[in-house]
Amino acid sequence: MSSSICVVGADATMVYDSLHNVVETALGSLDPKVALEDFTSRDSTAGEAGIGRLLDALYTPAMLVERRVVVVRDAQFLTAEELAPVLAWMAAPTPATVLVVAVVGAKSNKLVKAADEVVDVNVGSRAADRQGFVASKFEEYRVSVDRSVVQQVVDRVGDDLARVDALARTLHTIFGTSPLTFAHVEPYLGDAGGVPEWDLTDAIDAGDATRAITTARRMLDSKGRAGLQIVNLLQRHFLRLARLSGAPVRDADEAAALLGIKTYPAGKALASARRLGDARLVEAVHLIARADMDLKGGITFGGRDDSSAADVTDLMVIEVLVARLARLTASARR
Repeated sequence: MSSSICVVGADATMVYDSLHNVVETALGSLDPKVALEDFTSRDSTAGEAGIGRLLDALYTPAMLVERRVVVVRDAQFLTAEELAPVLAWMAAPTPATVLVVAVVGAKSNKLVKAADEVVDVNVGSRAADRQGFVASKFEEYRVSVDRSVVQQVVDRVGDDLARVDALARTLHTIFGTSPLTFAHVEPYLGDAGGVPEWDLTDAIDAGDATRAITTARRMLDSKGRAGLQIVNLLQRHFLRLARLSGAPVRDADEAAALLGIKTYPAGKALASARRLGDARLVEAVHLIARADMDLKGGITFGGRDDSSAADVTDLMVIEVLVARLARLTASARR
């Protein structure tokens, strides 16, 4: 077993869900009352006495048990002075002692780089990444489902992946390893989670009106975004494309420098801008501006949609807008 393990990620819930499982694995059959010492960064930052208790735990040899497990939570808050002796221990660890640290933040943290083993709980932005994460969580808790159930769970939780660990744990507690259908899983899923904005912009850039409308409706149904928020994200997207249209940029790197974003999305934006051209980009900006005015009182249908919590005006205006934008990009692909 590794002498130092770092659990790192941007979402605190996902970090500590994973930390729980890592600590359980590190302990195995050992009694935590004897083998486990659990600290937070506040414990270690309580002056010399605090960091001293942590170091005592790290350097105390295992005597009554085959190994000891020392946990440090919220380790991203350790100061440089507090980090130094911990990093020194990681370079020359005490035998039969396992250090497990939880870092909520970036992988550039020194603890991440120094750890023998890193458990990265960040999930990529692609739909396939979300599907893989859900499938791996179900497998981790030995929840038996097929691919269609995994996809339905992904569709429901969207980018709210922090709740998947608790869902998988609950399903295992209730059903064990019995094969489950979506009918078994659905009652424990809760409300629909949000979806990343690039799901919508990717559908529009692909000229896929059906997928764009489905994604926009999902955004409204999830209560994560109101109609004006969707208009604003589309406005940012197309104004970004407009900045690239006609700009003296030759490749994704130059586009990234101009827009102040990463190379991959900048390359996608550059390709879309070149494909659409000035005339279509102007039309797209006008469509978005008209939708913005409609949602601010230019038009109203009143009431709420029977099948969701979405305002009918928001629903109608957004569905028409994304359909028109998708058709506009589809015409540029012909």
